[in-house]
Amino acid sequence: MDFRAIDQMIEEAIANGAFPSACVAIGRGDKVYHTVCRGVTRLENGIPVNEDTLYDMASLSKVMGPTMVLLRAIETGKITLDDTLCDYFENVPEDKKNITVRNLMTHTAALNPSIPLYERCEKPEDACRVILDAPLEGEVGKAPRYSCMSYVLLAGILEKAYGKTLDVLAKEMVFEPLGMENTGYCPAFCENIAATEIDRETGVLWQGIVHDENARYLRGVSGNAGVFSNIRDCTKFAMMLAQMGKGLVGKPMMQKAIRNYTPGYDANRGLGFHLAGLPGCYFGDVFPDESFGHTGFTGTSMAVCPHTGIFVVILANRVHPTRENVGMFRVRRALHNLAYTIMSGEEV
Repeated sequence: MDFRAIDQMIEEAIANGAFPSACVAIGRGDKVYHTVCRGVTRLENGIPVNEDTLYDMASLSKVMGPTMVLLRAIETGKITLDDTLCDYFENVPEDKKNITVRNLMTHTAALNPSIPLYERCEKPEDACRVILDAPLEGEVGKAPRYSCMSYVLLAGILEKAYGKTLDVLAKEMVFEPLGMENTGYCPAFCENIAATEIDRETGVLWQGIVHDENARYLRGVSGNAGVFSNIRDCTKFAMMLAQMGKGLVGKPMMQKAIRNYTPGYDANRGLGFHLAGLPGCYFGDVFPDESFGHTGFTGTSMAVCPHTGIFVVILANRVHPTRENVGMFRVRRALHNLAYTIMSGEEV
């Protein structure tokens, strides 16, 4: 298979300012067919990226950390999808007593999409209480509304269920079993971390410190964001997904996780996963409708086809130097189209 057009697409995207750097891996099942790294960690005094460069996963953290821990917890009976907030939190307001783990994972809990916890909390430990006390913005169990707050609560549920912090749970239950040696929360600073945004108010460059404001307020460990990883480790994670959970969760659990729980709405939601099949979605036009994955605000994404096992991982720092840069979105769809076309040309 010839991947030169993939390399050229990335190089052109960098030249056109879609992102300063990108690392991309393309594979099928347990095999990686192509990996390419181009660009620099930051525009000023950056170094060339490579397969060891760490990227801020942003909301891709939701899948890599708490979602997979939850799927393992469900398999072992530690948590069930029909557990409610009342099973884990005290004094849950009446309008939220029937919100389930399933609602939180499928974004059907009608929670505010993004409460500025850094403004409303007196201390990080208040986060779940502030979310629980905020008014709902819809009817529970109906139209999906993507909410980082759901995953902050899910992290709280996991921590209460296991008596360990999310970063420890993710390391013990996901990263270590998959051999993801360089993945985790709150990395030690080094030059080989892709920078994200330059803060417009302070001029601070975020490099090695989580970009998401709420996750940063929560000391870098949050259910909605906070994971840093590189293309080597993300490929291991993607291969696990492409093999329907092999080495981490059972196939029945993965099949349950990637079914559509929100049919008829403008977002297809699995248990933590984005699902393809809607116009304009990040998967592009060629990945089958049954495909699944997730994106991250900083420019990261995974796309996996459960039938062919074809996967694409994109790590980019499109928010450097500013989040106003949206050039990546078309590039990602086009790259998925090209990558799937190349990969599907070989017999499965």
